[in-house]
Amino acid sequence: MTERLALFPLGTVLFPGLVLPLHLFEDRYRRLVGDLLERPEPRGFGVVGIQLGHEVGDGAAHRLAEVGCVAELREATRHPDGRYDIVTVGARRFRLKELDRSRPYLQGEVEYLPEEPGADTGPIARRVRRLYRLYRHRLGAAGDGPFDEAEPPDDPVAMSYVIAASLVLDGHDKQRLLECEDATLRLEAERDLLARENRILDVLPMIPAGQFLDGSFHPN
Repeated sequence: MTERLALFPLGTVLFPGLVLPLHLFEDRYRRLVGDLLERPEPRGFGVVGIQLGHEVGDGAAHRLAEVGCVAELREATRHPDGRYDIVTVGARRFRLKELDRSRPYLQGEVEYLPEEPGADTGPIARRVRRLYRLYRHRLGAAGDGPFDEAEPPDDPVAMSYVIAASLVLDGHDKQRLLECEDATLRLEAERDLLARENRILDVLPMIPAGQFLDGSFHPN
């Protein structure tokens, strides 16, 4: 069963449970937020990765990822000139089945995806947690100051998403993590990525981590 959902193409991957603030200035997305604010809660739109093209301008996003994440609107501040600053939180993942480019903003028919822990998550979760601790320590040592030492949650699904969002990776790797069918597969992929990144940080300990981190606001 599919559902019609407003879409927001973005050069950032959103994961369930994670916060995404946005600064919106394009007319189409100002209208999207205005339409959402007229509806009862929960109010959501689909964040979907751009695989070819860019974020702004008419027809900018030429090819979109197949899997995205619903962004639930939690806060919206409207500026006098019509721009919005909004805060969203990632909710359900979806698979994009069909696009509708005929409206002021992009819409699509989407199919929501289940969130399964997968088989035997305990051993892989413990291994990933150890690698993640080492990664955060090395990344903090390479940057301008210590990173947050908070532990990821125990729930394997939530843990897999928190770690996916925290890793300093390119968009392709982030999208691959979002598309994993269950938490076990995602944690296995994160194990391999963390092992790779730890090797890199061990060899190149003086690269400032801050230059790789995304800013809090994404202009769209």
